[in-house]
Amino acid sequence: MELVFDGHNDVLLRLWKNEGHGGDAVAEFIDGTAEGHIDGPRAKAGGLAGGLCAIYIPSEKGLILDEPDARGHYSTPLDAPRARAASLDIGMEMASIALRLDRAGAWRLCHSTGAIRAAMADGVFAAVLHMEGCEAIDADLKALDVFYAAGLRSLGPVWSRNNIFGHGVPFAFPMSPDSGPGLTEAGFRLVKACNELGILVDLAHITEKGFWDVAKTSNQPLIASHSNAHALTGVARNLTDRQLDAIKESKGLVGLNYAVIMLRADARDDAATPLADMVRHIDYLVDRVGIDCVALGSDFDGATVPTEIADSAGNQKLVAALMDAGYADADLKKICRENWLRVLASAWHE
Repeated sequence: MELVFDGHNDVLLRLWKNEGHGGDAVAEFIDGTAEGHIDGPRAKAGGLAGGLCAIYIPSEKGLILDEPDARGHYSTPLDAPRARAASLDIGMEMASIALRLDRAGAWRLCHSTGAIRAAMADGVFAAVLHMEGCEAIDADLKALDVFYAAGLRSLGPVWSRNNIFGHGVPFAFPMSPDSGPGLTEAGFRLVKACNELGILVDLAHITEKGFWDVAKTSNQPLIASHSNAHALTGVARNLTDRQLDAIKESKGLVGLNYAVIMLRADARDDAATPLADMVRHIDYLVDRVGIDCVALGSDFDGATVPTEIADSAGNQKLVAALMDAGYADADLKKICRENWLRVLASAWHE
């Protein structure tokens, strides 16, 4: 079994929602559930040894993709901005779940690649706290220090909506990621603060203009934790060849997103999506940026994934498909975990 360190999941969102309805997040993760994609038993069964676990402030009304037109095209408007006070409350509640899981031994919150490797060796899920969209952070960045103390080691300035730090791309097909402005002045300050603290900056949901703003500001490798190739699936969330070239030049990383709308040529939200589409994107990314800059960023618990994968217990089916496509053991180790550990070490000043 090839152990996987995954670049993006929304398990904290699912656990937070269930706690809001009287559930017990710690018990759900430890004992397992039929819901969603990730819990302790299913992660172990599928070799999911750890990953970046997102604090994500959900849409107030819930994100619903626009119905495609006769050509299969759609353009969902950007989600309305979220107020900071409510966002901070939600962010703290999700951080609390992460800390309680750590105290219970359900997973281990890791602040270094050495800690990640040690957790993997011990058979404990190696969780890294990530923030997907920084609505919970103030413009003066005081909350950033608090979240850092709680274990935050990775963030994306924006999700697919605008906030005080920058502008996000919509869920739309076909559309270029060059869909709006980039970072604000507060966004530039946030990137510089992350560089100083050792917090990875993730570019998965930002506009192309924002991508280039980060590229000219950050001293880290360029990272898109859960994005695919725009040349194959022309959704705004995917990366252009020019962006991929910049990731390669910076020795950064792009993590394959399992979301079917970002894999299929027609961008349909259809779980009956073959593993061949996942392999097709991996092949394209490897050809464009090299084997050292491609990894996995599943978006488990945040997206519709192929039926053949189903949940984290199915991860090894993708590994097997990549083996069948000719990827050697050394290549699979890089794609499954080593490339992530390399870029995390760089962002964390190790």
